[in-house]
Amino acid sequence: MTIRELSNMNDGGPGPRTLTVVRQEKTLGAGRDLEFGLELLARAKSGDIGPTLRLYRPAPTVAFGQRDTRLPGFDAAAKACRANGFEPLIRRAGGRAAAYHEGTLVVDHIEPDPDAIAGSKTRFGYFGELFADALRRVGVQAAVGEIPGEYCPGEFSVHGTDPADGAHRVKLVGTAQRVVAGGWLFSSVIVVENSAPIRKVLTDSYAALGLDWDPATAGAVDDLVPGVDVAAVEDALLSVYSGHATLETAAFSSLGA
Repeated sequence: MTIRELSNMNDGGPGPRTLTVVRQEKTLGAGRDLEFGLELLARAKSGDIGPTLRLYRPAPTVAFGQRDTRLPGFDAAAKACRANGFEPLIRRAGGRAAAYHEGTLVVDHIEPDPDAIAGSKTRFGYFGELFADALRRVGVQAAVGEIPGEYCPGEFSVHGTDPADGAHRVKLVGTAQRVVAGGWLFSSVIVVENSAPIRKVLTDSYAALGLDWDPATAGAVDDLVPGVDVAAVEDALLSVYSGHATLETAAFSSLGA
């Protein structure tokens, strides 16, 4: 399935698909980065913007799910995040705590869609395969599917296999989706570089929450393919996207952040 087909299931039109790519060169701050994605979704719903791909490298953040906030150890988990230099935030989407920092690439894909709910499950599988394809292009043995003991577990997580140990797999991409009447936001985090701080903050915060997981499942692309950086993964991702849609670039200032 292509992006065109994914969209045409909803809008019924066979015309060419154009996706505006916007690179956010600097973080707006942990909280503002998260909220701005939701603002773009609202603007897509109202027709103010069309299909948009926002790419950025975030400030150190731990995004907790709504269920996490109801656990007795949540306050201690938030404190552990700050002690590790990560800002604790609560996202509106589901799932468990996920951590990211400047060595990750956040990909927000926003689309206006009159029937956004209808394709919500399809999108998870579609984007999982798209990201796995991008990672294969930089040398990762990537596949889609939950691995035992992973943090923020999900059926459509993208993982990579250690070339030196086929039994060792690490989660590399986590995805989340926000659907409203009239549009959707599909947000993904690719962990590319410097996995140690992410593993440490997740270990401390999950312990505070009383949640079991396997720290060995937290890794980065450069753990599996040394030397790969965020820029290389971004280039590979856009190369994959270019096979699914016509890409146009726009300055981040055009979004009026």
